[in-house]
Amino acid sequence: MKSSGSWGLTPRAVAIPAALALTGALAFLPTSAGAIGQDGHATAAPAATADGPSLSYVVNVRPGHHDSSRIAKAIKQAGGTVVTSYDRIGVIVAHSANPDFAKTLRTVRGVASAGATRTAPLPAQSTGDTGAPKLLSEKERKAVAARAKAGQDPLEPLQWDLPAIKADKAHEKTLGSRKVTVAVIDTGVDDTHPDLAPNFDRKASVNCVSGKPNTADGAWRPSAEESPHGTHVAGEIAAAKNGVGVTGVAPGVKVSGIKVSTTAGFFYTEAVVCGFMWAAEHGVDVTNNSYYTDPWYFNCTGDPDQKALVDAVRRASSYAERKGVVNVAAAGNENYDLTSDKITDTSSPNDTTPGERVIDPSTCLDIPTQLPGVVTTASTGAKGLKSSFSNHGLGVIDVAAPGGDSTVYQKPAPPAEDGRIYNTLPGGKYGYMAGTSMASPHAAGVAALIKSTHPRASAAQVKALLKGQADDTACPTSYDIDGDGKIDAVCEGGKGYNGFYGAGLVDALDAVKK
Repeated sequence: MKSSGSWGLTPRAVAIPAALALTGALAFLPTSAGAIGQDGHATAAPAATADGPSLSYVVNVRPGHHDSSRIAKAIKQAGGTVVTSYDRIGVIVAHSANPDFAKTLRTVRGVASAGATRTAPLPAQSTGDTGAPKLLSEKERKAVAARAKAGQDPLEPLQWDLPAIKADKAHEKTLGSRKVTVAVIDTGVDDTHPDLAPNFDRKASVNCVSGKPNTADGAWRPSAEESPHGTHVAGEIAAAKNGVGVTGVAPGVKVSGIKVSTTAGFFYTEAVVCGFMWAAEHGVDVTNNSYYTDPWYFNCTGDPDQKALVDAVRRASSYAERKGVVNVAAAGNENYDLTSDKITDTSSPNDTTPGERVIDPSTCLDIPTQLPGVVTTASTGAKGLKSSFSNHGLGVIDVAAPGGDSTVYQKPAPPAEDGRIYNTLPGGKYGYMAGTSMASPHAAGVAALIKSTHPRASAAQVKALLKGQADDTACPTSYDIDGDGKIDAVCEGGKGYNGFYGAGLVDALDAVKK
């Protein structure tokens, strides 16, 4: 998984100190000619037959052709069924068992791109767990609570990440505004958790797994079998300062859950599109995106299927930003230089059988991480260094924030004990996780504090303040984090802007100053 507790799939957290999270996206290349003419009507060819596995697709309409009814007719003629249509951005979600569905739709007038969102038949199969968050015993929690200072929540002494970005000092001035909502686009959020319930925004919460909003009460929650990833992320952003458990970066703002992960843990394009669209139209100010869109870690725009996935998610995230939403995303956990000439991707497609492919990260994109307008966040550990696993790259990384690291590599100062991030888990629990999945919500929390301080600021202005207020962090003189005598990554750039930390470490205290 791609998660900190690594549920085996897509969230961007890692099992420390093991190797990091996998990722993916897909390519499904239809082969035969289509049965739809350029006018969008069926030709004399026989109707499409369902002779393949049922897959999900996105069909992206060209600007100026947002009449989805005609395209919907073409979809039906090609053997597909429309699941939902986002006419505001020209994206249609469809299902089809016709192996030539995408290829056929790409010949239809008014269609810009079309592609399968997965390689596994509906529903996808689980890849299995690869780790779990570390929990403390009741005795250990009581010992921590005994060390808490006045004004701290009981387990806050373990949260070295808060003083690292001066969030503890920021809280002396403000906890953030109740008028600001951060949406966690993730595996689901347990809003019954005592540290999340006081700040949970039900109206801005939804289940988007199918690509179509499911507003049933509690549909945004993870089941007992699903990853705790989203609940951990939500706590990092907005766990209440209420004398219980831990404290979030912005404990006075609201947090919502937009569930986009399947039970097996895959974040497919149609769900991600739905998530951004829901956030855009339900009063959300900031979204956190600690995942990559499955099943391809990198989506190559030279491949017609993968290009369609990039197009769809880009349209949705851009629409959200135009509506005033700041989209924050995790950089990824493979220690990749995202500006290198080539990267060997061994994890895609991750919902069937991954293969090895060499990709150019300038044309093969990790989405939403590398999309225009998204705040790409690298991870730091308790010593302030780039986390051993964090992806990097000059011009790609916007800011850095605490995401944790192996305690062996970066041990925090007492009373904190573990180099990972301690926060909320489903069922009223707490535990350690680490990854760029944990860094991104710290940046999202600071963005929420900025929005609280400057309620009329546009998305662009909030992003500018987030970068402008970040603490300059110079490249290390030598990055040999495991001490084996070999350089583990190369940092390019100056103190004010470089490939490890972008514009620097986010600063919660500056965020609450007028």
